[in-house]
Amino acid sequence: MSAAPTRCLLCALLVLAVPVGAAPRTGAESCRGSALHEDRLDSLAPRGELVLASGTRAVLADIHWPEAESQAMEAATFLLGFRGRTLTVSARGEDDRWGRARIEAVAEPIADADDPVDLAAGLVAAGLAQADAGESDLVCRTDLIALEAEPRVARRGIWREAVLDARDGPALVALAGRFVVVEGRIVGVGERSDRTYLDFVRNSADGLTVTVTKRTWRIMQARGLTALTLRGRLARVRGRVEVRRGPTLDIASADMIEVPEGERALTR
Repeated sequence: MSAAPTRCLLCALLVLAVPVGAAPRTGAESCRGSALHEDRLDSLAPRGELVLASGTRAVLADIHWPEAESQAMEAATFLLGFRGRTLTVSARGEDDRWGRARIEAVAEPIADADDPVDLAAGLVAAGLAQADAGESDLVCRTDLIALEAEPRVARRGIWREAVLDARDGPALVALAGRFVVVEGRIVGVGERSDRTYLDFVRNSADGLTVTVTKRTWRIMQARGLTALTLRGRLARVRGRVEVRRGPTLDIASADMIEVPEGERALTR
């Protein structure tokens, strides 16, 4: 990884480095950072939990840890390569529901020729993790979404298999409860008073429907993503599959919906 993106990250950490208390996991407050401090990676617990030398239990913010065992082992191997290295750490918002700090961490160089390594960006760029808003309605580091492009096109790591096709209802139903990235063309948009429905098939039992909260729909509209502009567009969405009449994703973060310009579909 080049030094430039890491330097940009450190600048961003310094700008956002203000003390936080019990910040809510919604809105910009969830992106406020604690004062920068140094720590070290002592060990790694299941599901990507970092055990730091200070005793802090933490997870890297804005990423989704791989659910497949083989992919999780690859991600763990990557992180354990930084065990004992000095980390520059900033916590983001409040702890998660398991009491773990949500952090951004940069491993400092161990030799003059080395560059600092942003751990979250390194995982994503290697195809070993995916960007995810998690419990928040905001992705603080949208750069992680952009970093997915190269490993996705190269079919590396998590992206070895093609992105799931939004029209493949049976495949999505089989993944109920799992975090997925799905791609397809939006064929219909249904606006209701409390939520909006994005349909990727004519019959919801045959493929994906995405439900968007009222607040998130307002944010999308402000970004130019309206019922008129979305119909017929290629979209990439992510979240946990639920099964109702058919497979469904409930989206609470506008960052979990991408409408890429000029991209060709990577589904099967």
